[in-house]
Amino acid sequence: MNDGPHSGALWRQSFGRWGEDLAARHLQDAGMVLLSRNWRCREGELDLVLSQGDRVIFCEVKTRSSNEYGSPAESITPEKVDRVHRAAMRWLKEHRVGWCRTRYDVVTVFAQPGQEPVVRHLVGAF
Repeated sequence: MNDGPHSGALWRQSFGRWGEDLAARHLQDAGMVLLSRNWRCREGELDLVLSQGDRVIFCEVKTRSSNEYGSPAESITPEKVDRVHRAAMRWLKEHRVGWCRTRYDVVTVFAQPGQEPVVRHLVGAF
């Protein structure tokens, strides 16, 4: 059963991809270099991997159209943080990145119909 144009997994997937596009553009406009996007391994997925100077930044992106289920950042559970940390270690190993400074950021995209999306960058969120 379809509950309208904004329901279903396909819509959520394309909405999430749109939010990641906004987040990537926002971070690149801030001077970061995009290294990987939607990188997957058995430990999990990394939404965005970027660099800024000598630092590698692993960024989780959360896109929402309402606060019905809490704010975008509230959806990042301790289990998700653990998966991101494990995936980040795998990314560093597979890309043969030796010692470097790392940071874990979150970008939230809050987009309500008919309004400009609000993009927030939470530096060092976890």
